[in-house]
Amino acid sequence: MKKPVMSRAPPLFFLLLLFLGFFFASYNLLTIVVRYRSGEASPDPVTGMPEARRMAGLSVERLPFHVALTATDAPYSRWQCRIMYYWYKQVRGMPGSEMGGFTRILHSGSEDGLMDEIPTVVVDPLPAGLDRGYIVLNRPWAFVQWLEKATIEEDYILMAEPDHIFVKPLPNLARGGLPAAFPFFYIKPTENTKIIRKYYPKEKGDVTDIDPIGNSPVIIKKSELEKIAPTWMNVSLKMKDDPETDKAFGWVLEMYAYAVASALHKVQHVLRKDFMVQPPWDSNVGNSFIIHFTYGCDYNMKGELTYGKIGEWRFDKRSYLRGPPPRNLTLPPPGVPESVVTLVKKVNEATANIPGWDDGR
Repeated sequence: MKKPVMSRAPPLFFLLLLFLGFFFASYNLLTIVVRYRSGEASPDPVTGMPEARRMAGLSVERLPFHVALTATDAPYSRWQCRIMYYWYKQVRGMPGSEMGGFTRILHSGSEDGLMDEIPTVVVDPLPAGLDRGYIVLNRPWAFVQWLEKATIEEDYILMAEPDHIFVKPLPNLARGGLPAAFPFFYIKPTENTKIIRKYYPKEKGDVTDIDPIGNSPVIIKKSELEKIAPTWMNVSLKMKDDPETDKAFGWVLEMYAYAVASALHKVQHVLRKDFMVQPPWDSNVGNSFIIHFTYGCDYNMKGELTYGKIGEWRFDKRSYLRGPPPRNLTLPPPGVPESVVTLVKKVNEATANIPGWDDGR
């Protein structure tokens, strides 16, 4: 009869590895639970994925969004739309992008020369005189019409503008059930409480419920925008009809209207400063996704900003109200911030590759 063979004791080194493995696994799990229960789970800076899920290595469902911008048939609007659409096409298919389809919502009431170049839906402008020369007032009305008449496959929508240039692939920043928006330093609901209360009474909530945003850039669920858009339109019209509000809010009136309309529907946004940069005030593109070229960029040949005074070198979209900028714009002088240099290079690349750029379409 054979004696039973006794198993050899595991090497001490193996036991040590096993102990460390259990220790780190338990520690990570405990850390996740504690941070979750304490409300400290931080979002991923790009996708907004909860940290616990990212650490667990779980995949994230792709959530494509439709890119939509409102526009007119004026030459000033058309050339910006062409550059914007060019860069959308360049980055849409890159890794990390969740960009879906594209629509230019043309609120001039009739077709223009870009119908074959850019996917476009034509909607009606406001009745004559209702915008009182404030063309942006057509934006919420345009979205209301588009949402009613268009077939939109994606569940999310990015509201963009013609003067946006995509500098990298854009993921859906609206993860977690909350829309994502860019915070504007000049939208200050709490400093305009008296006026805000005309449209957002006390029983609706505190003024701090109103986000410091406009409607663009915003990534939002289509179902939420369908609720907000009619209110946004009505609040915009009421604000424009009120002389005190019109004087106080000026050219950003429609932005305030969107922020108020969102709060009226109990919709708050995740504020993403990395959504875009605005040269010349933002000197570097960094990790941002969009360049917004709404401000004029004026510099002397020493690379010094001369804002408020036409510079020896300048790029200002308002210099091209009647037609597109020429191809191959002169680059800024040395010392000008990287964001401005990148902007001009992006414009030059687009104009060099868009067919028929000089034909005035």
